[in-house]
Amino acid sequence: MSDFTSGFWNVWVIALTVGGIAFCAWLLLATGRGIAPPPDGAKPDTTGHVWDGDLAEYNNPLPKWWSNLFWITIVFAVVYLILYPGLGTFKGVLDWSSTGQYDKERSDVDARVKPLYDKYAALSVEKVAADPEARAMGERLFLNNCAQCHGSDAGGSRGFPNLRDKDWLYGGDPAKIVETITGGRLGVMPPLGAALGEQGTRDVVAYVRSLSGLPSDPLRAQIGKPLFAQNCAACHGADGTGNQAVGAPNLTDNVWLYGSSEATIAEGIAKGRNMNVTAGMLAMPSFKDTLGDARIHLVAAYVWGLSQPAAAK
Repeated sequence: MSDFTSGFWNVWVIALTVGGIAFCAWLLLATGRGIAPPPDGAKPDTTGHVWDGDLAEYNNPLPKWWSNLFWITIVFAVVYLILYPGLGTFKGVLDWSSTGQYDKERSDVDARVKPLYDKYAALSVEKVAADPEARAMGERLFLNNCAQCHGSDAGGSRGFPNLRDKDWLYGGDPAKIVETITGGRLGVMPPLGAALGEQGTRDVVAYVRSLSGLPSDPLRAQIGKPLFAQNCAACHGADGTGNQAVGAPNLTDNVWLYGSSEATIAEGIAKGRNMNVTAGMLAMPSFKDTLGDARIHLVAAYVWGLSQPAAAK
């Protein structure tokens, strides 16, 4: 698909490119014309530029070796633009693209390592996690693709889960981890600020904090309990212990993805946790096309092993 929004820009780029090359060629011809040597005793022709009173710039053409280098550059540019993309939407005779080059190189690498990947793809995630070589491969894949969000130690950060503990939003069994890496995850908690209002949000915050034993206003918590049942229990459960089927976290423990302060919880309730970046939530991308099934299998084994140290030995 072309990056140009109209045919004008295609013509514009071609005109600028060809015009620039043509101008360089004309400039070389115009400045490289022969200049007759001055008669005996006459002053040589100068450009009129004088420094320090008597240091003048002679009006001589470029040395041949120098101008020939420019001509070689021009010829190279013409040949390049015929073979490769560069003239607007013209793809070049070789039909080369950086995407095609990447796909070819990746295909070559995949072909070389396929026997090794196939060896581990035939094993269960649990068995792969127990293999030191496979675990090391999974760790390298994790560092290259996942550590930017979850940290190099997989300890997570604000908004990005810790993968080393046993607290899982969507479940931590091998099949669920593979599902998460393959398809990605998107926070789906809706904003409830309009429905609850400012006071109602504060009351629900107090009740939520009380569920995990955090300091809270008992009166507000009591008022917030029925509001929680009406607006939040459908996902988080009547007792607030969460629901992995929809990725609703357990609110009764001490694990908080975004923090447990009153302001942070109020922000989550009022603005929701979805693709709204201002609410602090970024979607976990799908790695199906980036990694492929074989690599995902190794990453899943590594991640699963982080929370199952005994089983991954």
